[in-house]
Amino acid sequence: MGRKITHLIALSIALILAAAIGGQACAQSSKPWRHGLIMPKSDAGILLMAAQHGFFKKMGLDVQIVPIQDDQILTKATIAGDLDSFEGGPSGVLIANSRGADIKVVGCSWLIVPHGIFVHDNITAMDQLKGKTIAISSPGAFPDIFAKGALAHFNIPPDSVKYASLGGDLDRYKALVAHVVDAAVVSGEYAPIAAKEHIKMLVSAQQALPQFVRMCISVNGKTLATRPEDTAKFLAGEMLGLRYAVTHKDEAMKATQQLAGIKPDDPRPSYIYDLAMKQHAIGTDLPIPMDKFEWLNNELVTVGSLAKPMDLSKVLDPTPREAALKLLAQSH
Repeated sequence: MGRKITHLIALSIALILAAAIGGQACAQSSKPWRHGLIMPKSDAGILLMAAQHGFFKKMGLDVQIVPIQDDQILTKATIAGDLDSFEGGPSGVLIANSRGADIKVVGCSWLIVPHGIFVHDNITAMDQLKGKTIAISSPGAFPDIFAKGALAHFNIPPDSVKYASLGGDLDRYKALVAHVVDAAVVSGEYAPIAAKEHIKMLVSAQQALPQFVRMCISVNGKTLATRPEDTAKFLAGEMLGLRYAVTHKDEAMKATQQLAGIKPDDPRPSYIYDLAMKQHAIGTDLPIPMDKFEWLNNELVTVGSLAKPMDLSKVLDPTPREAALKLLAQSH
C-alpha cells in the first residue's frame, strides 16, 4: 500500500501545472508543504483559492497541491508522511486514531455536507432501496458512512442494501445514469443536471444527517511537532483563500473552470457555490465545531466504524489554528 500511495502522489504532482496552483511560492520556509485534496471539481474555486490566488505565497510557504481521488488514500498518505496535510472528510481520521495513527484535525473548511442519495425518479421512498445497490467511494470513506447513517435515520438496516465502491462523485453519478447501480451518494452539484436523466436527490444530508461536517484539514503528527510555524502559515493561507472565495464569486467560478476543466455554461459550479453561501457552509476561520465532532464520534459507533467513542482531545488540535489567527492579526 505504501508503494501504491507514493506512486499515486508522484503521479498526481506530475499532473499539476504550476500555473494552475498559483505559481511558485516565496522561500521564507525552505521546505515545501505537501497538501492533499480530492480531485478538482465544481467546488475547486473555493477549495483551491488559497493556492490559485497566491495566499500561501503571501504567508511565505511553498505549498504543493496533490489531487487524489479518495479520502481513504489521502488519510493513509498523510499518516505515512507522504503528505503533510489533507483536506477531506474527518471520519477516517477518527477511525485511524482509534488504531494508533498519529494524525490530527486542526480546522474545518466546509461545515455542511452538500451531498445526498440520488436515485432514478421511479424510486420515491428510502425503504424502496432495500435489496438494491448504492454507489459509494470505498468502505469507511464519507459516502459509505453517510449512506449507512442515512439508512439508519430512516430505520432501514444498513445491511439490507448492497454497496458498490465506484470512486469519485462523477464515477458514481455516471454509474447511476447507466443503471449500473440503483442509487448513489453524490454531491448536490449534480442536482441542476439530474432531471434530464430522470434522476433526483431522494434525501439530502441536511435532512438525514445535518451534523455531518464535509471537509476538515488534518495534519500528520510529526509535521505538527516539527513544523509548527509552517503549520500556522499553511492554515493562515487557507483562511485568506476561503475569505476571498466567499466574497468573489466571479473569480471563484473562473478558477473552477480552469482547475476542473468545466465549461462556462455548466450550471454546477454556480449552483454549489450559491448553496454553500446560502447554508453559510464555508468555515473561513477553520473552526473545530465540537458539537459536530461529538455527534460524529457517536455516529461512527452506531454504523460500526468505531468500537467505542474516541477521546476527541487526542484527535482535535486547536493550537495551530490559534497561531494562524494570530499571524493574520499581526499582518494587518
